[in-house]
Amino acid sequence: MKNGIQLITYPNSMGKDLKELHSALSGPLRNCLTGVHVLPFFPSSGDRGFSPLGYRDVDPAFGTWEDIRRISSDYDLVVDLMVNHLSRQSLEFQDFAEKGDESPWAELFLPVDRVKPEGDFTKEELARIYTRKPRAPWIEVTHKDGTVRKVWCTFSEEQIDLDIHSETGRRYILENMNYLADQGAVLIRLDAFAYVTKKAGTSCFFLEPEIWDILGDYREVMSRRGVELLPEIHEHYSIPMKLSQKGYGIYDFALPMILLHGLYSGRADRLGAWLSQCPEHQFTTLDTHDGIGVVDVADLLTPEEINETCEALYERGSNLNRRYSSQEYNNLDIYQINCTYYSALGEDDQAYLLARAVQFFAPGIPQVYYVGMLAGSNDIDLVEKTMNGRDINRHGYSLEEIEGEIKRPVVVCLIQMMKFRNSAPAFSGKFEMVQSSPEGILEIIRTGSNSIVRLLADLKTKEFRIFQKDDSQEWQELFFQI
Repeated sequence: MKNGIQLITYPNSMGKDLKELHSALSGPLRNCLTGVHVLPFFPSSGDRGFSPLGYRDVDPAFGTWEDIRRISSDYDLVVDLMVNHLSRQSLEFQDFAEKGDESPWAELFLPVDRVKPEGDFTKEELARIYTRKPRAPWIEVTHKDGTVRKVWCTFSEEQIDLDIHSETGRRYILENMNYLADQGAVLIRLDAFAYVTKKAGTSCFFLEPEIWDILGDYREVMSRRGVELLPEIHEHYSIPMKLSQKGYGIYDFALPMILLHGLYSGRADRLGAWLSQCPEHQFTTLDTHDGIGVVDVADLLTPEEINETCEALYERGSNLNRRYSSQEYNNLDIYQINCTYYSALGEDDQAYLLARAVQFFAPGIPQVYYVGMLAGSNDIDLVEKTMNGRDINRHGYSLEEIEGEIKRPVVVCLIQMMKFRNSAPAFSGKFEMVQSSPEGILEIIRTGSNSIVRLLADLKTKEFRIFQKDDSQEWQELFFQI
């Protein structure tokens, strides 16, 4: 996998389908990306693809496996596998719902009585379970013979949890991982993996040592094929750090909020402290298909700093309304705030380019969400149409729109910076935090392969300069300014 910038996009968000996505990447956006994370392109019953019916088909609305392989032949391909759940409408669950224990898929799903055979969960046990929805994490299923059974369901009622401890569950996951590898995937993102460990009397979230046995099993199988696994988790930064210490690549979901804190407050010390301790083997993001993480920065920022940053985000985020994070807009996730990163910075082109410069100089492989690559603003019209708060950062671009957006000065500069990040060998070398002061001065140097690059920035004024030199040359300033 190349140490270059990866795009995150839905299969129908840059053009109407996978063919048009490839066309956009091959045309106006050529050479600014080395990898593409195509968000779920499988047939699905909800959650914008994250309630998959399975992994053996491409949704015909998006294209075919040939379209996926075309992308994988030109870019490092990243795909999702929802290791925690499968669609309620899947053939496997429909068979289990009808036949119960007589179904060949009975062990693929997780009845509550398999977690606690001796009886119902107590109120105290239920209160300890880490959930993302204001309800019990299960639903009732009535089998054909009239038997009513509770089945684990952590997220929406369209997403039925899997029992990946069972032999059926293990085989299902590994067979589909191998199938995705056959189609060209070099990185498989394990969505919601921390919820797969269920034990009565616990949080049922990232339980040790069980989680390591599961991940180690998957890694052992996939490493033989040269495929890396990327466990996805939004939680206290110490949990991803545990993953990193065991050799897994992780997401740096703390960076977006810490960087906003620095750009809002004009201080660089918190940001510098984090960049000095975060792992090198990581994937950095500022924006994703979900929101800007809040829980991820606990103890990296003080509670007061987190609150101030959240307040500033709502105040400065273009057209961002707290109502979009409410039940009215189907968005009660207290762990994230939904907003484009460009809007979060008040649509200030200079501040936005500085934010991307910091991301590209940070340790790890940068991932840029498609809306962020086009410096997109909050899509209020879409939110009001769908009444889904997360859609504020999910605008769909036609090929014609993309042609227009890439002519905007801020996007022109961003694309130039992305090409620089992909081509400079120094970014595969050593990271050095030279200074990060409370007064806002940030200086980073990357060194490698007879090449050195340097970022010097002022978080108060939003001014920044980028320099490059070979070992034997003087510093040469590169211009990525509007």
